[in-house]
Amino acid sequence: MSSKRDYYEILGVDRSADDDAIKKAYRKQAIANHPDKNPGDEAAERRFKEAAEAYAVLSDPQKKQRYDQFGHAGVDGAGGGGPGFASAEDIFSAFGDMFGGGGGGGFFDQLFGGGGRRGRGRRGASLKVDLELTLEEVATGAKKTIELKRSEACGACGGSGAKQGTKKKVCQTCQGHGQVVRSQGFFQVRQTCPACGGQGETIESPCTKCKGRGAVPKTSPVNITIPAGIEDGHAERIPGQGEPGEGGAPPGDLIVVLHVREHAVFTRYGDDLLMQTRISFRQAVMGDEVEIPTITGEEVRMKIPAGTQPGERLRVRSHGLPRPDGYGRGNLVVQIQVDVPGKITTEQRELLDKFDELENGKKPKKDQKKTIFEKVKDIFS
Repeated sequence: MSSKRDYYEILGVDRSADDDAIKKAYRKQAIANHPDKNPGDEAAERRFKEAAEAYAVLSDPQKKQRYDQFGHAGVDGAGGGGPGFASAEDIFSAFGDMFGGGGGGGFFDQLFGGGGRRGRGRRGASLKVDLELTLEEVATGAKKTIELKRSEACGACGGSGAKQGTKKKVCQTCQGHGQVVRSQGFFQVRQTCPACGGQGETIESPCTKCKGRGAVPKTSPVNITIPAGIEDGHAERIPGQGEPGEGGAPPGDLIVVLHVREHAVFTRYGDDLLMQTRISFRQAVMGDEVEIPTITGEEVRMKIPAGTQPGERLRVRSHGLPRPDGYGRGNLVVQIQVDVPGKITTEQRELLDKFDELENGKKPKKDQKKTIFEKVKDIFS
């Protein structure tokens, strides 16, 4: 008795299903289990092969009739399950035209990027560059110019690769199709033509400038606009600024990875900026108003409340970095450092002793735990 699964069960359709239902069911299975979407998944590859085998039988009226009457015994070898069974990629190629393949942007070509047909060529490679920004540029946004070295279409041959005055010729191996067909068991498998690399054309007289490649290395400027508030490590994609494609295919993209340089004054925390400022002992005790620099270069006045403690953080609203969504800005957080004199005069020492004497004399012992700033504040109040 055969150990193979029922073909209708594999595709998930009833025995009364018509051709359209069978085709849709196979398409669904092929998409879900294609090896490109499931790299290294042997179970998915097995399901993909099973679906292809089932479709090969059920889509053919004569084979379907024999299968309905005799089961697997009526189509042994016809479904591709015997020796020479095609690989998952061969099955994909063999059935691509069923759903609009053939290089015309059909279903499978769009989904998996299938190629190899004449005129499609290969999309150009993407390029990656690193770009350093200052924190000030992050705060305001910036325009940068990158001198990018990449391949560009050869001016001598117009990107064709053929010597000026000559033309490409139809490939004699594939007759201009870009693919060759070979039989593999039940299937006829398409493969990229080894003679023309899938272009369908060959060059007998290569361009002397680009050696038939159709492209030459060139350094050219690329202008980039950096939005304000960008994060360190952000990758900005610039479409069409990568390497040129082959045979008229579109160019790749340019990926710019942004790195923000450390700042001498400000430290970034998301959209907020942190800085430190030093105030005097008197300012901490009595309170004051001081000028604080901002990342945009302007200065703002910030109030120091009386009794401010060392290490305390005060907030200046909306003077941080712009939010990436364009709504508002973060805050500037100022951490207070209090200057403590390293040396004092005799008069200053006497005043401090007097302060301590007055504080201890006028306050009960239970209140002696007050901070030095609270004591000084009480004296001057």
